[in-house]
Amino acid sequence: MSNKSKSLKQITEMTPESRYDYLVEQVKEHKTLWSLQDLDGCVMLTTDDEDCIPMWPTEEAAALWAVDDWKDCQVLAIPLDEWLERWVPGMQDDDLFVAVFPVHDDLGVVIPPYELEERLAPKKRH
Repeated sequence: MSNKSKSLKQITEMTPESRYDYLVEQVKEHKTLWSLQDLDGCVMLTTDDEDCIPMWPTEEAAALWAVDDWKDCQVLAIPLDEWLERWVPGMQDDDLFVAVFPVHDDLGVVIPPYELEERLAPKKRH
């Protein structure tokens, strides 16, 4: 079964690594990452070691998190070019990580933004 025909429920049940691959595939196709924001800015998740900004592959996946403590959050669409130009350097300057496609019982793969950038940005030829 291709990823295109999987339901959101099936996608959220994939392993963290599979969700990471799915996010990369979706972002390359649609040129958009999704996060959540409130009046204070982007929402943050905290692990034992890192502060993370969660990123999702679709608006629907991000909206699944806008419940309970986050019910006042709005889904934020981030164009890929803006993410590469502004978010990656800004997150690195602030020592923030990316929580790739977290689901309610699993933060997903937590990586520095440049690792996601390497998978998303077209390779530059010299």
